[in-house]
Amino acid sequence: MQEIDQIIDTRISVEWLILADAAEVTGGKLYLLGGGWDRLTVNSLPARRNLAVALAFRVPWHETNRRHTFQLDLNDDGGGSVASVEGELEVGRPPGIPQGQPQITQLVVNVEAAFESLGTYVITARVNRQEERSIRFNVVAGPGLSQSSSPDSGV
Repeated sequence: MQEIDQIIDTRISVEWLILADAAEVTGGKLYLLGGGWDRLTVNSLPARRNLAVALAFRVPWHETNRRHTFQLDLNDDGGGSVASVEGELEVGRPPGIPQGQPQITQLVVNVEAAFESLGTYVITARVNRQEERSIRFNVVAGPGLSQSSSPDSGV
């Protein structure tokens, strides 16, 4: 079975992305506050919000002890850029880990975003310039903002 796992795990992958109001990784554990949402309610436009994007990377054995790049892009549904964050990660091999065993590493990226209109937005995660995972969420009107008052509506 281990030989099959080594063949399958040929590159770093993004295991998951979670949107949250706030998050942190401490001692290898992820702590979320207001996590797992897919709808952001706003009462005015443009709306400035701080978002926490929690993500986990599966790092194959042969990719440990090497530096890798990652990028998170926040775009509107038409592909227009709202925010972009780049960084690096390097995962070491802890003592006693079985040879060939992949590792999971987690991190949180805080993103400051300005939403100009209501609608669908997409966060895309890339590792070493290759797209790995994306999630969609919607910015919707709250009680202080009618659907027709979006800047795109001409009202």
